[in-house]
Amino acid sequence: MDQDKVHVAIISSPGMGHLVPVLLLGHRLATHHGLGVTILAVTTQTSRVESQILASLTNSNHLNLIKIPSPDISNLLGPDDAVVTQLAIMMREARPGIRSAISAMNHPPHVLIVDLFSGDSLPIADEFKLQKYVFLPCNARFVALTMYLHVLDKEVKGQYVDQKEPLKIPGCVPVWGQDVPDPMLDRDNQQYLEYVRMGINFSTLSDGVLMNTWRDLDPASLDALRYNEILRSVVKVPVYDIGPLTREVNEADLEGNEVIKWLNKQPLESVLFVSFGSGGTLSAEQIIELAHGLEMSQQRFVWVIRPPVGSAKDGAFFTSGSGPDKPPDFLPEGFLDRTQKNGLIVPLWASQVNILNHQSIGGFLTHCGLNSVHESIKAGVPMIAWPLYSEQRLNATLLSEDVKVALRPSVLPAEKVVGREEIDKMVRSLMEGEEGKMLREKVKLLRESANQALSMNGSSYKSTCEFISCCKMKMK
Repeated sequence: MDQDKVHVAIISSPGMGHLVPVLLLGHRLATHHGLGVTILAVTTQTSRVESQILASLTNSNHLNLIKIPSPDISNLLGPDDAVVTQLAIMMREARPGIRSAISAMNHPPHVLIVDLFSGDSLPIADEFKLQKYVFLPCNARFVALTMYLHVLDKEVKGQYVDQKEPLKIPGCVPVWGQDVPDPMLDRDNQQYLEYVRMGINFSTLSDGVLMNTWRDLDPASLDALRYNEILRSVVKVPVYDIGPLTREVNEADLEGNEVIKWLNKQPLESVLFVSFGSGGTLSAEQIIELAHGLEMSQQRFVWVIRPPVGSAKDGAFFTSGSGPDKPPDFLPEGFLDRTQKNGLIVPLWASQVNILNHQSIGGFLTHCGLNSVHESIKAGVPMIAWPLYSEQRLNATLLSEDVKVALRPSVLPAEKVVGREEIDKMVRSLMEGEEGKMLREKVKLLRESANQALSMNGSSYKSTCEFISCCKMKMK
């Protein structure tokens, strides 16, 4: 065993939105920085689609993957417990499995890295005398809000969504109540208490925080996390911007891919890609309005579609990728026939990175999950921000108001149906309007910034090196 080589173990909670960035972090640390990496993935029953994604990301000799079966928590949950509560309880109950996995490792790690929902596993590092870090696949504004939340909890009276003024976080752009992450929507819900606890754990139990972001996406929040005296008194630990870590185009998937074949026949930057992530779902009524809006716009589109649900609030987090793998029967009558020349419907799942990087893609209607946001920016594709749940409203505001690479509906899609006329207007504006041209120019500049950040002399590369140097110093 190389005495100077840093070995890390990274814990991932269930869900592709959590596992994908953990795998990307592990791959980056192994291939670009020479670390030994083991992924401890707490897994639920995965769908065929998720298994395919997992296989594509772990098909290398760089990562050692240990799957830890998720514990049975059915007797610990109430019928109305939200996703954050479920994940927090699941990851607490998974600690014996995590502890056993670390104990049985051939090369004991020097460093334990936990993800967003695994903060309660940080004390395990103390048992094995390991360094301990948190990896948050989130933007800097979300990190600042999360770690400052226990202060707001004491200062703010009543529900955050009812506040007349935005929430003030030292050094950061204020956050309006309507943009707060889901756990903050109801302070009487158990998931709010879990979320407050998470933020406290990150600063009190860890040696530092890694963030899947880069300086130019939100420099004010990053500077505040590092230098603002008031915020630093709460955050306490070092923060490292190490992103944006994203999946790369898989050349093997391009040949024979029916979507790619269709895109090859379309003009440059003429197609709108519509997808709501691995767990995003819409109501039946919203699907109908979206279909009519796309048809009215007369723009080319590729739409990855899932069956409707009664409520799109939490999406289909634990059932993502499931459902019938066939053309949907819940679209407006005659829609498929009327749009067959300029539209392509894809049931359940498509290779998002490959599609976004195709030269015919000119826009992305997205739920604003950060994996999707980063992939769109890295592909130089402007967006229509359609937030559904979690921290996606915060991401949507950052994209539309701060870096200005996205349009946004006038209503919150998770709260109210977006009508076909507004969808038509947004799609036309993005794909052929002057505003769309400006957004396209800005996102291509941001793409250059993201690539520069990850290059050998870039800010994210240097920040990762600082993290590794700190780990090596503590090993001596």
